[in-house]
This record gives sequence, C-alpha cells and structure tokens, in this order.
Amino acid sequence: MSRQTLAASLGAAAMLFVSALPALPHATLEVAQAPIKASYKGVVRVGHGCEGSPTLKVRVRIPEGVIAVKPVPKAGWTLETVRGNYAKPAEYHGQQLTEGVREIVWTGKLLDEHFDEFGFRGFLSASLEPGTTLYFPVVQECEKGAHRWIEIPAAGKSSHDLKEPAPGVKLLPAGAGAH
Repeated sequence: MSRQTLAASLGAAAMLFVSALPALPHATLEVAQAPIKASYKGVVRVGHGCEGSPTLKVRVRIPEGVIAVKPVPKAGWTLETVRGNYAKPAEYHGQQLTEGVREIVWTGKLLDEHFDEFGFRGFLSASLEPGTTLYFPVVQECEKGAHRWIEIPAAGKSSHDLKEPAPGVKLLPAGAGAH
C-alpha cells in the first residue's frame, strides 16, 4: 500500500470515527459518577456562549437528595444562592437538615471564545438510588439568548437524543469509588 493510499485510508477512518461520536452537551459535569452517602464536588463546565454572545449568568438547580451545598466563589463574578426546603429531612453528620441551597447563580461575563468552570460541593444523601443518574439542570443566560441545559431523558433513554440535556452524574453504591 502506498503512503498516499494509507494516508487517505487513515483520514477516512478518522472522519468516520469522529462522525460516529455522539454530540456532547455544552454544559457538562467534570465528574461523571459518584457514590451516595458521600461528598460530591460538582464542577459545571461551560464551553461557549450563545451563538457568539457572551455568557452573563450561570444558574445551577440543585436536585432533591443533594444537601449541605456550598458553591465556589469566582473572582469577578457575583455569587447568589437560593435556599429552600428539602422534600424530606436528610441526615448529615448527625443532624437532620430540612432546608438548604436549592439553586446557585453566578453573574459575570464569559466571552464566547472562552471556557470556564463553576464549582460547588454537596453531599449525596442516602435517599438517592444507586444505578440511576442524577441531573443538575443548568441555565446559561447570554447577552443575546440563552441555553437551557434542563432536558432530562425518560427512564431507560439516553440524553444523546436531547437538544439541550441537563448534565448528570451516575450514582454509585455507598463506599464505591468514583472514576
């Protein structure tokens, strides 16, 4: 096989491989799986603005079962938390918690050509079910437009078919290591 033929074959194979990859959401979680009954460091990645427009606000809704949430402040951004009641009390270090952070809001400016991460720490309570995926809906507001990464797939379905899927973390049994 000539070098030219080999190069053409490898190029075609690479294009086929890339085209077979699923489209990835643009708001993702850095850690894709985590055990219940343990702390979880969530890092939401925002990879672009809205059709060239800068991101001005990132909102992360905290799902039921995630308690004792503390966001990471970002230099140059304003941080706000919205508190509310939990659907049912949750135990955390020997205390019964009935309310906590339900939403985190960062307000600032992230140009479309830049990438950034928005972090928080929480505790994945015993009420969560191992083997399921826990979704953290994200709304990204821009100077012009918004992305609402809030779509959650129906049971047994994949998020790959959704236009703007919510980032999710697969829940592992307590004591299992995250990978």
